Amino acid sequence: MNVVIFGKGLGKARQINLAGPSVWVAAVTVAALVSVLGFAGGYFYSSATGSGVSLNEVVRLNDELREQRDSIESIRQGNEDTLDALAIRIAQMNARIIRLDALGRRLTDMADLEEGEFDFNTEPALGGPEEPMPTGSNVAVPDLVESMASLDEQLNDREAQLGVLEDVLMGQNLNERVYPQGRPVGSGWISSYFGKRTDPFTGKPANHTGIDFAGKFGDPIEAVADGVVTWSADRYGYGVMVEINHGNGYATRYAHNSENLVAVGDEVKKGQVIALMGETGRATGPNLHFEVVKNGRRVNPVNFIRDSGK
Repeated sequence: MNVVIFGKGLGKARQINLAGPSVWVAAVTVAALVSVLGFAGGYFYSSATGSGVSLNEVVRLNDELREQRDSIESIRQGNEDTLDALAIRIAQMNARIIRLDALGRRLTDMADLEEGEFDFNTEPALGGPEEPMPTGSNVAVPDLVESMASLDEQLNDREAQLGVLEDVLMGQNLNERVYPQGRPVGSGWISSYFGKRTDPFTGKPANHTGIDFAGKFGDPIEAVADGVVTWSADRYGYGVMVEINHGNGYATRYAHNSENLVAVGDEVKKGQVIALMGETGRATGPNLHFEVVKNGRRVNPVNFIRDSGK
């Protein structure tokens, strides 16, 4: 097949043979070029006017989404760890508060405070008008942790102070219980005082080393302080006697008993009945001969009876 081309510039007509191999190669090349240009034009046109999301963009977005998920998971795990730590700290502080409440109740009892003045079994009374917090002033976790740390320091300080106060009160209470105070008999009257007197048996001047309480046979005799029994038997001149060592250099003696109710080595408490009144030894009738010994020297028991306010 021949194609004849005419034109002013060609001078004469030209003839092209379309059946040659070079013509087919050129046609295929032109067709391929047109297809490539069409695909490229369509791609760029779609990018400019279509969804605007390429494959690379989708991959990038998926990577960012994965990073955000990992970040959220890390934050969630961190929050859970923080909440666990706060829960443990709150439990520890609650245990400290329980101990402080128990210590406060003991101190209230030891100090003999009026009932209801310090009640550690109920919440403390609070009051005052409510002032709203400014907008955006929510307490953050770091602020909460800092506040809890400050509260923990205050609890440590209060616990130490209460511990010292407990030691002081316990020491005072112990001193009061081992210090001879009060009457060793519930009834009866002082029939002979400490110091010089006329001996009831010889009629001569003599030194009386204690005070005598006249009473009824079998009346109970009580310890005037806590201590340990160091003598419980008959003793020359004293008859049946009990001696108690109270520590701090103090001891007391209870003589002329009809019967002793304690033995050597027994621990006795203040107010405990240790013997019954009698008239054993050098006695003219039922009475208690009561002595107070301080650092090995017998002193006037009246002073210790007066100290008790009895």
